[in-house]
Amino acid sequence: MTVAPIPAEWSPHRAMWVGWPSHADLWEDNLEPVQVEVEALVRALAGPGREHVKLLVGNDEALSGARERFEGVAGVTVVPGQFGDIWLRDTGPIFGAGSATARSFRFNGWGGKYNLPFDDTVADQIAGAAGVPLGRTDAVMEGGALDHNGEGTVLTTRQCLLNPNRNEGWSEARAETVLAETLGATRVVWLGDGLMNDHTDGHVDNLARFVAPGVVACPLAFGSNDPNAEVYDACARDLANAGFRVVRIPSPGLVADEDGGPIPASHMNFLIANGAVVVPTYGNETAARLAGEALAVELPDREVVLLPSTAILTGGGSFHCISQQEPG
Repeated sequence: MTVAPIPAEWSPHRAMWVGWPSHADLWEDNLEPVQVEVEALVRALAGPGREHVKLLVGNDEALSGARERFEGVAGVTVVPGQFGDIWLRDTGPIFGAGSATARSFRFNGWGGKYNLPFDDTVADQIAGAAGVPLGRTDAVMEGGALDHNGEGTVLTTRQCLLNPNRNEGWSEARAETVLAETLGATRVVWLGDGLMNDHTDGHVDNLARFVAPGVVACPLAFGSNDPNAEVYDACARDLANAGFRVVRIPSPGLVADEDGGPIPASHMNFLIANGAVVVPTYGNETAARLAGEALAVELPDREVVLLPSTAILTGGGSFHCISQQEPG
């Protein structure tokens, strides 16, 4: 049976799922700053003519606080649930055309790095709450490892999808077969490595994103000390060789942790929503402005919203990582 391709992210959505930071033991002193950043994202998404946000809360302790924050906010539904952490792009289901079906893959904590209670049940929770039948696949895969153009072409990285900590012994051919059978992929474009120190082993949603069926955005190093300059240039070459028009968007430059080590901050973790594209920023106003201006050219029917994501980044991701759309 032929499987229809996954819709592109810019196709209309009937809802957008977002994970609410719920565990003080995980976020420690950052819990309130993270909640402030996620609240700003939710309010931007739920603006007039935009999204119905389904806010998944990960435990009973966080429910009352989430309900208080969003009481009376039109377009936001607080959904009780259970998860280890907020990365719904990776733990949740991937919805098919019209959200008539959904597909889940096996989740193993990004290659066994972070195995938290209930994360392997998130896809079932979201599909059940959405009323969508869920097809299950035994292969290990995360939604952030893939990007879709709506016409059957999928972007991914060898560093992640062929990593033996996911599916030992996988080849490109084997991965392509699974993507065709489960997500309707007719072409898989393989990129190399992702960002330095990315615990996801190089998710593509930090590296390269479709902004139109034949157009892909990828970063341009910002500053002479950008640790990912060579990775960005290699990505751009691979995309051009694959026949895409490549849009280079300034990276945030070097964003370091308290020990000076590079953190995988990326403007590519933007979220394309109904009527908006929400871009994470990391403290460099010039780089953020330039990234927003470039995306405004490529997505002219949407308002570009720049929002800080420095606290969320301490957990390893940003706006795209904590969300999952239900296509309309």
